[in-house]
Amino acid sequence: MDVNASRELAEIAALAARSVGGLLREAFRSRPQVRTKRDFHDPVTEHDRAAEEVIREVIARECPGSVIVGEEGGTSPAGVGAPGGAGDGVRWFVDPIDGTANFAAGVPFFCVSVAAAVDGEVVAGVVYDPVREEVFTASLAGTFLAGRRLASAGAVRDREAMLLTSYPSPRDLEAEGTEALDRFGRMVASFAAVRRPGSAALKLAHVAAGWSDAAFGLRASPWDVAAGSLLVRQAGGVYIPLDGSVLEVGGYLAHVGGFDLAGSVLGEVVARAR
Repeated sequence: MDVNASRELAEIAALAARSVGGLLREAFRSRPQVRTKRDFHDPVTEHDRAAEEVIREVIARECPGSVIVGEEGGTSPAGVGAPGGAGDGVRWFVDPIDGTANFAAGVPFFCVSVAAAVDGEVVAGVVYDPVREEVFTASLAGTFLAGRRLASAGAVRDREAMLLTSYPSPRDLEAEGTEALDRFGRMVASFAAVRRPGSAALKLAHVAAGWSDAAFGLRASPWDVAAGSLLVRQAGGVYIPLDGSVLEVGGYLAHVGGFDLAGSVLGEVVARAR
Protein backbone atom coordinates (compact mmCIF):
# COMPACT_ATOMS: atom_id res chain seq x y z
CA MET A 1 0.00 0.00 0.00
CA ASP A 2 1.30 3.46 -0.84
CA VAL A 3 1.59 6.31 1.63
CA ASN A 4 -1.34 8.29 0.25
CA ALA A 5 -3.74 5.35 0.53
CA SER A 6 -2.53 4.76 4.07
CA ARG A 7 -3.17 8.43 4.93
CA GLU A 8 -6.70 8.19 3.53
CA LEU A 9 -7.44 5.18 5.75
CA ALA A 10 -6.01 7.04 8.75
CA GLU A 11 -8.32 9.97 8.01
CA ILE A 12 -11.30 7.61 7.96
CA ALA A 13 -10.16 6.07 11.24
CA ALA A 14 -9.89 9.52 12.83
CA LEU A 15 -13.33 10.51 11.55
CA ALA A 16 -14.85 7.30 12.91
CA ALA A 17 -13.14 7.61 16.30
CA ARG A 18 -14.02 11.27 16.78
CA SER A 19 -17.65 10.64 15.81
CA VAL A 20 -18.29 9.18 19.27
CA GLY A 21 -16.42 11.81 21.29
CA GLY A 22 -19.53 13.70 22.31
CA LEU A 23 -21.39 10.54 23.23
CA LEU A 24 -18.57 9.33 25.48
CA ARG A 25 -17.92 12.69 27.15
CA GLU A 26 -21.61 13.07 27.94
CA ALA A 27 -21.79 9.57 29.44
CA PHE A 28 -18.49 9.82 31.33
CA ARG A 29 -18.90 9.96 35.12
CA SER A 30 -22.59 9.16 34.87
CA ARG A 31 -21.92 5.81 36.59
CA PRO A 32 -23.57 3.76 33.82
CA GLN A 33 -24.96 0.33 34.48
CA VAL A 34 -22.24 -2.27 34.03
CA ARG A 35 -22.69 -5.79 32.74
CA THR A 36 -19.96 -8.38 32.41
CA LYS A 37 -18.77 -10.59 29.58
CA ARG A 38 -16.16 -13.24 30.41
CA ASP A 39 -16.24 -12.53 34.18
CA PHE A 40 -16.64 -9.63 36.59
CA HIS A 41 -13.21 -8.31 35.60
CA ASP A 42 -14.47 -7.80 32.01
CA PRO A 43 -17.15 -5.06 32.09
CA VAL A 44 -19.25 -3.64 29.29
CA THR A 45 -21.74 -0.77 29.23
CA GLU A 46 -24.48 0.32 26.87
CA HIS A 47 -22.11 3.05 25.69
CA ASP A 48 -19.56 0.51 24.41
CA ARG A 49 -22.16 -0.97 22.13
CA ALA A 50 -23.69 2.37 21.09
CA ALA A 51 -20.27 3.82 20.26
CA GLU A 52 -19.31 0.81 18.17
CA GLU A 53 -22.53 1.06 16.17
CA VAL A 54 -21.76 4.69 15.31
CA ILE A 55 -18.18 3.85 14.35
CA ARG A 56 -19.40 1.01 12.13
CA GLU A 57 -21.80 3.37 10.36
CA VAL A 58 -19.02 5.85 9.62
CA ILE A 59 -16.69 3.17 8.27
CA ALA A 60 -19.46 1.65 6.15
CA ARG A 61 -20.15 5.05 4.62
CA GLU A 62 -16.51 6.05 4.07
CA CYS A 63 -15.02 2.66 3.17
CA PRO A 64 -17.76 0.35 1.82
CA GLY A 65 -16.76 -3.17 1.00
CA SER A 66 -14.28 -3.45 3.86
CA VAL A 67 -14.66 -5.73 6.91
CA ILE A 68 -15.00 -4.61 10.53
CA VAL A 69 -13.78 -6.64 13.50
CA GLY A 70 -15.21 -5.04 16.63
CA GLU A 71 -14.89 -5.95 20.28
CA GLU A 72 -18.64 -5.79 20.83
CA GLY A 73 -20.13 -6.65 17.44
CA GLY A 74 -17.74 -9.25 16.11
CA THR A 75 -16.83 -9.48 12.42
CA SER A 76 -19.12 -8.15 9.71
CA PRO A 77 -18.91 -6.45 6.29
CA ALA A 78 -18.97 -2.65 6.22
CA GLY A 79 -21.67 -2.00 3.67
CA VAL A 80 -21.50 -3.03 0.04
CA GLY A 81 -18.78 -1.65 -2.19
CA ALA A 82 -18.13 -1.86 -5.89
CA PRO A 83 -15.75 -4.66 -6.90
CA GLY A 84 -12.19 -3.39 -6.87
CA GLY A 85 -13.16 -0.43 -4.69
CA ALA A 86 -11.02 1.17 -1.98
CA GLY A 87 -12.57 -1.01 0.70
CA ASP A 88 -11.58 -4.32 -0.85
CA GLY A 89 -9.07 -6.13 1.34
CA VAL A 90 -9.28 -3.61 4.19
CA ARG A 91 -9.97 -5.05 7.64
CA TRP A 92 -10.82 -2.64 10.46
CA PHE A 93 -10.17 -3.39 14.13
CA VAL A 94 -12.37 -1.37 16.45
CA ASP A 95 -12.44 -0.97 20.22
CA PRO A 96 -15.12 1.63 21.01
CA ILE A 97 -13.96 2.06 24.61
CA ASP A 98 -10.59 0.61 25.53
CA GLY A 99 -10.52 0.94 29.29
CA THR A 100 -14.20 0.35 29.99
CA ALA A 101 -13.62 -0.21 33.72
CA ASN A 102 -12.02 3.24 33.94
CA PHE A 103 -14.78 4.82 31.87
CA ALA A 104 -17.53 3.25 33.97
CA ALA A 105 -15.95 4.30 37.27
CA GLY A 106 -15.05 7.83 36.18
CA VAL A 107 -11.28 7.44 35.80
CA PRO A 108 -10.09 9.59 32.83
CA PHE A 109 -7.85 7.01 31.15
CA PHE A 110 -9.75 5.37 28.31
CA CYS A 111 -9.86 5.79 24.55
CA VAL A 112 -11.30 4.80 21.21
CA SER A 113 -9.05 2.64 19.04
CA VAL A 114 -9.54 2.18 15.29
CA ALA A 115 -7.03 0.49 12.98
CA ALA A 116 -6.99 -0.62 9.35
CA ALA A 117 -5.05 -3.65 8.15
CA VAL A 118 -4.33 -4.84 4.60
CA ASP A 119 -2.79 -8.24 3.84
CA GLY A 120 -2.29 -8.88 7.55
CA GLU A 121 -0.35 -5.65 8.16
CA VAL A 122 -1.62 -2.62 10.07
CA VAL A 123 -1.36 0.38 7.73
CA ALA A 124 -3.38 3.04 9.58
CA GLY A 125 -4.39 3.57 13.17
CA VAL A 126 -5.96 6.11 15.49
CA VAL A 127 -6.13 6.24 19.26
CA TYR A 128 -8.53 8.95 20.43
CA ASP A 129 -8.64 10.22 24.01
CA PRO A 130 -12.06 11.94 24.20
CA VAL A 131 -11.47 13.46 27.64
CA ARG A 132 -8.35 15.35 26.55
CA GLU A 133 -9.45 15.64 22.89
CA GLU A 134 -6.17 14.09 21.77
CA VAL A 135 -6.14 12.23 18.45
CA PHE A 136 -3.03 10.13 17.91
CA THR A 137 -2.87 9.24 14.20
CA ALA A 138 -0.51 6.86 12.44
CA SER A 139 -0.09 6.03 8.78
CA LEU A 140 2.85 4.99 6.65
CA ALA A 141 3.77 8.70 6.68
CA GLY A 142 4.44 8.72 10.43
CA THR A 143 2.69 9.31 13.75
CA PHE A 144 1.09 12.66 14.54
CA LEU A 145 -0.73 14.46 17.34
CA ALA A 146 -2.39 17.82 16.66
CA GLY A 147 -0.38 18.18 13.46
CA ARG A 148 2.93 17.56 15.21
CA ARG A 149 5.02 14.56 14.24
CA LEU A 150 5.78 12.39 17.26
CA ALA A 151 9.13 10.84 18.06
CA SER A 152 9.14 7.93 20.49
CA ALA A 153 12.18 8.76 22.59
CA GLY A 154 12.90 8.76 26.29
CA ALA A 155 14.80 6.83 28.93
CA VAL A 156 17.45 4.31 27.98
CA ARG A 157 17.64 2.25 31.18
CA ASP A 158 15.08 0.75 33.55
CA ARG A 159 16.23 2.86 36.48
CA GLU A 160 15.27 6.04 34.59
CA ALA A 161 12.15 4.70 32.89
CA MET A 162 8.40 4.65 33.37
CA LEU A 163 6.72 1.29 32.68
CA LEU A 164 2.99 1.06 31.96
CA THR A 165 1.45 -2.38 32.38
CA SER A 166 -1.69 -4.24 33.35
CA TYR A 167 0.39 -7.25 34.35
CA PRO A 168 -0.42 -9.32 36.26
CA SER A 169 -4.08 -9.46 35.28
CA PRO A 170 -6.49 -11.84 36.99
CA ARG A 171 -5.97 -14.29 34.11
CA ASP A 172 -2.19 -13.97 34.47
CA LEU A 173 -2.50 -14.80 38.15
CA GLU A 174 -4.74 -17.76 37.39
CA ALA A 175 -2.30 -19.09 34.78
CA GLU A 176 1.00 -18.37 36.54
CA GLY A 177 0.23 -18.19 40.24
CA THR A 178 2.90 -16.68 42.47
CA GLU A 179 5.39 -16.56 39.58
CA ALA A 180 3.35 -13.67 38.15
CA LEU A 181 3.78 -11.76 41.41
CA ASP A 182 7.51 -12.52 41.39
CA ARG A 183 7.80 -11.14 37.84
CA PHE A 184 5.86 -8.03 38.78
CA GLY A 185 8.08 -7.57 41.81
CA ARG A 186 11.15 -7.61 39.58
CA MET A 187 9.59 -4.92 37.38
CA VAL A 188 8.80 -2.72 40.37
CA ALA A 189 12.32 -3.10 41.73
CA SER A 190 14.00 -2.44 38.38
CA PHE A 191 12.04 0.49 36.92
CA ALA A 192 12.02 4.06 38.22
CA ALA A 193 8.21 3.86 38.23
CA VAL A 194 5.58 1.30 37.32
CA ARG A 195 1.97 2.32 36.71
CA ARG A 196 -1.19 0.28 35.98
CA PRO A 197 -3.50 2.83 34.35
CA GLY A 198 -5.56 0.46 32.16
CA SER A 199 -6.25 0.78 28.40
CA ALA A 200 -3.54 -0.92 26.35
CA ALA A 201 -4.22 1.34 23.36
CA LEU A 202 -3.73 4.56 25.32
CA LYS A 203 -0.61 3.19 27.01
CA LEU A 204 0.87 2.52 23.57
CA ALA A 205 -0.06 6.03 22.43
CA HIS A 206 1.85 7.44 25.39
CA VAL A 207 4.90 5.36 24.51
CA ALA A 208 4.66 6.63 20.93
CA ALA A 209 4.64 10.19 22.25
CA GLY A 210 7.57 9.53 24.59
CA TRP A 211 5.45 10.30 27.65
CA SER A 212 6.19 6.83 29.01
CA ASP A 213 9.08 4.57 28.15
CA ALA A 214 7.70 1.04 27.96
CA ALA A 215 4.41 -0.84 27.94
CA PHE A 216 3.90 -4.55 28.52
CA GLY A 217 0.93 -6.88 28.65
CA LEU A 218 -0.26 -10.41 27.95
CA ARG A 219 -3.44 -11.79 26.38
CA ALA A 220 -4.34 -8.60 24.50
CA SER A 221 -6.92 -8.73 21.72
CA PRO A 222 -6.07 -7.28 18.30
CA TRP A 223 -8.52 -4.39 18.66
CA ASP A 224 -6.66 -3.41 21.88
CA VAL A 225 -3.25 -3.04 20.25
CA ALA A 226 -3.54 -2.81 16.45
CA ALA A 227 -3.69 0.98 16.27
CA GLY A 228 -1.23 1.50 19.10
CA SER A 229 1.32 -0.83 17.56
CA LEU A 230 1.49 1.33 14.44
CA LEU A 231 1.64 4.53 16.49
CA VAL A 232 4.74 3.23 18.26
CA ARG A 233 6.48 1.88 15.17
CA GLN A 234 5.84 4.91 12.99
CA ALA A 235 7.09 7.19 15.77
CA GLY A 236 10.41 5.34 15.83
CA GLY A 237 9.70 3.15 18.84
CA VAL A 238 9.71 -0.64 19.04
CA TYR A 239 6.62 -2.86 19.20
CA ILE A 240 7.08 -6.59 19.69
CA PRO A 241 4.15 -9.04 19.48
CA LEU A 242 5.01 -11.89 21.81
CA ASP A 243 2.72 -14.56 20.37
CA GLY A 244 2.92 -14.21 16.60
CA SER A 245 1.00 -11.42 14.90
CA VAL A 246 -0.34 -8.17 16.31
CA LEU A 247 -3.65 -9.23 14.75
CA GLU A 248 -3.92 -12.28 17.00
CA VAL A 249 -4.63 -12.54 20.71
CA GLY A 250 -1.33 -12.41 22.55
CA GLY A 251 1.21 -10.48 24.55
CA TYR A 252 3.03 -7.34 23.57
CA LEU A 253 6.02 -5.24 24.53
CA ALA A 254 6.60 -1.69 23.36
CA HIS A 255 9.34 0.75 24.18
CA VAL A 256 10.73 4.07 23.04
CA GLY A 257 13.54 4.15 20.51
CA GLY A 258 16.98 3.65 22.01
CA PHE A 259 15.77 1.82 25.11
CA ASP A 260 18.16 -0.93 26.25
CA LEU A 261 15.88 -3.96 26.16
CA ALA A 262 18.81 -6.39 26.45
CA GLY A 263 19.79 -4.78 29.73
CA SER A 264 16.22 -4.49 31.02
CA VAL A 265 14.34 -6.77 33.35
CA LEU A 266 11.78 -6.89 30.54
CA GLY A 267 14.24 -8.87 28.45
CA GLU A 268 14.06 -11.70 30.96
CA VAL A 269 10.37 -11.28 31.66
CA VAL A 270 9.43 -11.25 27.97
CA ALA A 271 11.65 -14.23 27.15
CA ARG A 272 9.91 -16.30 29.79
CA ALA A 273 6.47 -15.10 28.70
CA ARG A 274 6.98 -16.27 25.12
